[in-house]
Amino acid sequence: MSESTFEVVRRVLVDGLSADENAVSLETSLADDLGADSLDAAELIMSLEDEFSIEIAPAQAEGFKTVQDIVSYIDSVKA
Repeated sequence: MSESTFEVVRRVLVDGLSADENAVSLETSLADDLGADSLDAAELIMSLEDEFSIEIAPAQAEGFKTVQDIVSYIDSVKA
């Protein structure tokens, strides 16, 4: 069984931010809950682009506030 989009995004966040896997849910705020700053965000976007073989425009990435925002965007692009 392949990983869901959420599971892959969570793995990227856990690896990239040294976050606790159990602390990452769809409602998790990237900045408030995970402490991601702009440099972290840029690195995460690159990791997500590699992981999903997609391009994420900087303007789109600026709208990512929660894990759900990322998952919804990736699902819409991959559909």
